Amino acid sequence: MDSEVVVRAYYDAIDAHDYETFAGLFAPDVVHYRPDRTIEGRDTLVSFMRDDRPNKETSHELSRIAENGGTTVAEGRLLDADGDVLFAFEDDFSLTDGQITEIRTRTR
Repeated sequence: MDSEVVVRAYYDAIDAHDYETFAGLFAPDVVHYRPDRTIEGRDTLVSFMRDDRPNKETSHELSRIAENGGTTVAEGRLLDADGDVLFAFEDDFSLTDGQITEIRTRTR
């Protein structure tokens, strides 16, 4: 599957709270490096997003998705339920065989 399609599906699944689709996007040993923590493993990542995120009523407004040397880079803003900007972000995705193996999140 095309990396841009996978990355868009990642944000769509989070915003729709579709954790079954979300889980299917990841390799079992995925690692997500966030500014506040590192999350290792598909089940742990899905559980965190479903149950433990500080604010689950958010949406992602993407401004760019691009390939950069084997990494797919997504930039955008995280919005709260009222559409107010919480912060800008850049997520760098590594994929193998159409599954996400690593995400590195930076916020601004």
